[in-house]
Amino acid sequence: MMNKLVRLCLLLTTTAASAITAAQENANRHTTNAILFGIGKSNLYDTYLSPFAYTGPHAAFLYETLRPTRWADGKVSVQTVFDGFGAYAASPAGNNREIGGMLNYSAGWHYNFNTACGLRIATGGSVHAGGGATYNLRNGNNPVQANARAYIAASAMAIYPLAIRNTQLHLRYQLTVPLAGAMFSPRYGQSYYEMSLGNYDHNVCFIYPGNAPSMQHFITVDLPIRKRTVRLGYRCDIFQSRVNGIDAHTWNHTFFIGYVRHLRIFSAKEAQKQPFIM
Repeated sequence: MMNKLVRLCLLLTTTAASAITAAQENANRHTTNAILFGIGKSNLYDTYLSPFAYTGPHAAFLYETLRPTRWADGKVSVQTVFDGFGAYAASPAGNNREIGGMLNYSAGWHYNFNTACGLRIATGGSVHAGGGATYNLRNGNNPVQANARAYIAASAMAIYPLAIRNTQLHLRYQLTVPLAGAMFSPRYGQSYYEMSLGNYDHNVCFIYPGNAPSMQHFITVDLPIRKRTVRLGYRCDIFQSRVNGIDAHTWNHTFFIGYVRHLRIFSAKEAQKQPFIM
């Protein structure tokens, strides 16, 4: 049950790491790293725990790396993201609380198109794996719902350098849409004690846009301040599902602030190129 999903997550992560290593081998390394911290609002809903949606604040972090590969004459870039959040949400009546959180890892590959006006379009796909839990403070028999999922997604980015007087900004918008994968879910009314006894009841479910219509919107602005680059961002995460008789969603709206580093590592045998900017 859970072992199958764990193995799937490990397989996707290992495959992604191998592909990233192969793509980067012996390449000039123009790497953009960003670490962001954010706050926002969560909307947590899971009919396994409660018939009500819980809302409240959350704190989040995000670490992102973007670099070009040697594929397609350097037009393919690889993006990795490690992020997570923790939320403290209240019921509509305010008489109960839920604590929820999630950690996620993704790796994506995009083919980059440059336009005459300076706009860069990048399209491709990504693999994602994540896990977490939601705890309802007043539930007696089933107070916790585990969250685990792995999936592949379509992804597209638009990056535009904008000059305002003597300041060079970089604007980016990214859309990610899950296409197919698997997630863990108990059947409605099934307890974790039953599952611990080996009573499997289709607890690893196939997900696709028909039963898990989800998406992610990510907007960032890079601002040069003296010799450093500050990044401001907003991310809208919408993950929702209807499997095993359980309706669930996690809607997060997060505002980020952090810093960006541009690293350049060149091979002695190859000419230096312009830095690859997010």
